[in-house]
Amino acid sequence: MKKYFIVVILFIGQMVFAQDYFKQVIPKVISPFPKFEFGTVLEGQVVTHSFEIENQGTADLRIKKVRASCGCTVAEPEQDTLKPGAKTKINVQFDTHGRLGPQYKRVYVFTNDPKTPEYELSFSAVVVDKLEPPKGAKVAKLVLDKKQVDFGSVDEGKVEETTIGFTNEGTGTLEIIDVKTSCGCTAALLSSKKLEPGQKGTVKIELDTANRQGIMTRTVTLYSNDPLLPNQTITLTVNIEKRKS
Repeated sequence: MKKYFIVVILFIGQMVFAQDYFKQVIPKVISPFPKFEFGTVLEGQVVTHSFEIENQGTADLRIKKVRASCGCTVAEPEQDTLKPGAKTKINVQFDTHGRLGPQYKRVYVFTNDPKTPEYELSFSAVVVDKLEPPKGAKVAKLVLDKKQVDFGSVDEGKVEETTIGFTNEGTGTLEIIDVKTSCGCTAALLSSKKLEPGQKGTVKIELDTANRQGIMTRTVTLYSNDPLLPNQTITLTVNIEKRKS
């Protein structure tokens, strides 16, 4: 009877220990702001947003994949493994071409969080038709030479560069109000922020692949006084391979 009593105590103790262990050593995915509103945007614009996610668990959080609810949306994580307490961003790009009215889209983040293996992010927008400027009005028109750059496969740590030209094909002065990148690993430098009709300019882009691996997508967005397309996005893709020792 005494031996049986000791065995029961040991068994219960092992169960409690196992429960406490698995309760503590697990990843936990969370976003402080899982919903975002773009507000009103013009049809034809490509708008971007970065959702922040954090691992509030006590084990490594692995992002297995990210899937959008619509082909008009591209979503990519900046990192696929997060230590406890670490944060990263899910960069989202929404193409409004051919879409009008209220829009509501979801982005699903699949992780090894046992309680929330499919974490949902969402955004909304109201897409309105482009308004043609009055006849005879002098307006700017920003035209990029290209909007996509694929660097292919590169060794981790390399800084990739590209230069993209743009032209003011309008009848008024073009002003580049701002240039924003989706990640601190990307830098953009304009040759000029103001172009007269017919003039050309360039934007030099650098992408730093240090401490990153796998397929990565980043964006550079130009904001201008073009009334029809006030913001235009350049998409960068690269496959970062582990540097051979």
